[in-house]
Amino acid sequence: MIVGIHHVAVGVDDLEKALAFYTEGLGFEVVQRSEFEKREEVDRAIGLKDACARMAMLKGPNAYLEVWEYSHPAPRDLRSDPNDRGYPHFALQVKDIQQEYDRLLQHGMTFAGDVVHFGEESSAIYGRDPFGNIIELYEINTPDIAQL
Repeated sequence: MIVGIHHVAVGVDDLEKALAFYTEGLGFEVVQRSEFEKREEVDRAIGLKDACARMAMLKGPNAYLEVWEYSHPAPRDLRSDPNDRGYPHFALQVKDIQQEYDRLLQHGMTFAGDVVHFGEESSAIYGRDPFGNIIELYEINTPDIAQL
């Protein structure tokens, strides 16, 4: 039985820099950290050979974010565009999207442009964290749309 989504994973090339961004910039809280090097049970679980990585589990208001820095096998840069198949982005529901946009610029995010308002119902903008991963800021302005 599936009870819900637990976390979204994001690969980065500098775990400490990522933790600073995701905690100070986005307000997530580190709840677990670990690292492993060439552990057979880890290789079986993730389907890699001789994997080496560091990770942190971050807690947000309603979901977890798992941040990974792999050193082996050598990571490939597979960041995508919003129209690609797979997991091209994750969205953060926000209040006062313009304030969050301005604040996150100071933490190294770049955005596709200015905040877009979809009538009175919602506003959104896609951006990239300092590592190139796509994050959507999404604000719902009407109470009749399901909100967090």
